[in-house]
Amino acid sequence: MSSSEDTGTLLDTLPHNNVNLQERIDHLTEELDALRPKTLEEVEELRIRFLSRKGAVAELFEAFKQLAPEEKRALGSVVNRVKQLATERITQFRHDLEEVREVAHEDLTRTADALPMGSRHPLSLVEEEVLAIFTKLGFSIARGPEIEDDYHLFSALNFPPDHPARDMQDTFFIQQSPDILLRTHTSSVQIRVMEQSQPPIRVICPGRVYRNEAISARAHCFFHQAEALYVDKGVSFRDLRELLLFFAREFFGPDTQIRLRPSYFPFTEPSAEMDISCNICHGAGCALCKQTGWVEILGCGMVDPNVLRNCGIDPEVYSGYALGMGIERMANLKYRCNDLRRFSENDIRFLAQFEGAH
Repeated sequence: MSSSEDTGTLLDTLPHNNVNLQERIDHLTEELDALRPKTLEEVEELRIRFLSRKGAVAELFEAFKQLAPEEKRALGSVVNRVKQLATERITQFRHDLEEVREVAHEDLTRTADALPMGSRHPLSLVEEEVLAIFTKLGFSIARGPEIEDDYHLFSALNFPPDHPARDMQDTFFIQQSPDILLRTHTSSVQIRVMEQSQPPIRVICPGRVYRNEAISARAHCFFHQAEALYVDKGVSFRDLRELLLFFAREFFGPDTQIRLRPSYFPFTEPSAEMDISCNICHGAGCALCKQTGWVEILGCGMVDPNVLRNCGIDPEVYSGYALGMGIERMANLKYRCNDLRRFSENDIRFLAQFEGAH
């Protein structure tokens, strides 16, 4: 038996002088049965209309108080049932609409099972660690375009016109006259920084570079570099050496030793290659260090006065040092990976090994 039928049956037993109250109860019951609110706001309006202190149910109870005692005994349960009906209907409306709203905000395209977590790429981890060491020393991070012009990539860096790096077999040219090409190093960013600012300058320039090389375990047509530059009054080669020793021990461990070997770069004079004591055999000799106990990791030197002059900086007043390293090379040494190609093959089996790396 429905609530309305039950209520109506009980009301039929009441005396005739309660017909007005019976009609009000019947009307109220029918109205509750016909309610179909579509929003939570409408449900709240119904609650106020029926269940508030001045609502329809409260008015019904006020009328109930005017009845004689014997009439109250017959009608009391009916009035209470109307209040119960109103409370249950409004509560159910609110519950149903809240469920609909929750479902509407759910992503129904999401898989039922949790997807496996990914991991940071080892090159990203190494680059981030290198940058953290240099920023700790007061270096700012500077970035520049990967598509460069000949001036910023070669001429401003003191490369002679016949330098092999300018040849098409070593560099990816996009157009000629004027020469536009994919940068072969991030030193071009250092030039742009020196053109736009005055010393003191202390920057670290990370980024992707490109060279026309055959892809092998030890070389690739694209890779990543991080190059540092410091220009100020009184900067010396000793400052460079102390920086290199600090960096090596921060990155590879406190027992790391370094050595500098004379070398040549067009944009630095004097120039050097830096080796570190092999972090695998610790100087005893192994395949990685070719039984020498040393591993080359970067090139460095004092900024050539011509480079400073090309950027509008007086080399009689200022001096500076520069250094550059390959991120893949650093990752090879840190994670003892013997094949450069693995970093760019996107092999999940390889990359999954770095889930716990930081």
